[in-house]
Amino acid sequence: MYKFFFKRILDFLISLIGLILLSPLIVTLIILLLFANKGKPFFFQKRPGKNAKTFTIIKFKTMKDPKNNESELINQVQRITKIGAIIRKTSLDELLQLVNVLKGDMSLIGPRPLLIEYLPLYNKEQARRHMVKPGITGWAQVNGRTALSWDERFALDVWYVDHLSFKTDLRILLKTIQKIFNREEMSSIEFDSFSRWKGNTD
Repeated sequence: MYKFFFKRILDFLISLIGLILLSPLIVTLIILLLFANKGKPFFFQKRPGKNAKTFTIIKFKTMKDPKNNESELINQVQRITKIGAIIRKTSLDELLQLVNVLKGDMSLIGPRPLLIEYLPLYNKEQARRHMVKPGITGWAQVNGRTALSWDERFALDVWYVDHLSFKTDLRILLKTIQKIFNREEMSSIEFDSFSRWKGNTD
């Protein structure tokens, strides 16, 4: 019952209320990023959702475009803007995903939506992470985030699929709030998040 009905109602109501309450902050960030990113405050990308069905995720744009003025490729760390670094450090780049939750593409709680290019690389067990909607925060995020290996992250994602309940979601939500207000947890940009998964090696 919770998985198919109550969870969606909570997602819709909380994301709607969140967007309304945070609208002054969202508008402020949009204005700042309009100047910082030459009129491009948003970042859009296709990601796999429930049952690996793709949707368009929306975030605040925190990086410059991939090429510099000489059309040379630059790496992701160098592409982060000054304001983008602050937004990433505070995880504010994830705020607009409340729109994805409102639309039903995502849930507040669930495995993080990764890149489409990873889809053929998962083994059968790892692919089970797509049995539920992806989330803004999840079990892996409150248990190590990018400090974990890819295998550990996927194992935690599958654990969540097998233990999805209101109690589990509430536990994750409370731990997420705790980490947001923990300066040590939010003290630096997780550059490891830029490392791409190359698939299983065993």
